[in-house]
Amino acid sequence: MSSIEPRPPFPPFDRASAEQKVRMAENAWNLRDPARVALAYTPDSRWRNRSEFVTGRAEIVEFLTRKWAKEHEYRLIKELWAFTGDRIAVRFVYEWHDAEGYWFRSHGNENWEFDAHGLMQARHASINDVAIREDERKFHWDRSGVRPEGHPGLTELGL
Repeated sequence: MSSIEPRPPFPPFDRASAEQKVRMAENAWNLRDPARVALAYTPDSRWRNRSEFVTGRAEIVEFLTRKWAKEHEYRLIKELWAFTGDRIAVRFVYEWHDAEGYWFRSHGNENWEFDAHGLMQARHASINDVAIREDERKFHWDRSGVRPEGHPGLTELGL
């Protein structure tokens, strides 16, 4: 795959294409394959994730590799918040546990900016972790795959 392999849908976004882009991102992140996820970003993509700053695909792969080594049984749901032109805002929640078995629900917001090829060139993420008990988990699907179509989203789950 070349570094500028197009990733439809392309901006400018309408509601349907923005929702499609959000679900595609959710599905890719739930597969937890850092190299595959990185291909959805421009080669020089800039991120702010919490207090960490990442630039370029190689750093994205390194970041995601570290992230998913720490966040066991990661399951993510994203929801479209707003869109315009080449930008999409999402809110998201993911559940995971640490090496000691303590569970967390991480709540966040992301602002995305895309280039003309549909690749994300900027990502700004703010995230807060909330400790939960295992019996408080709401995301129950096969950990090796994407959220099933019938599984409720964030609004339906009251998150």
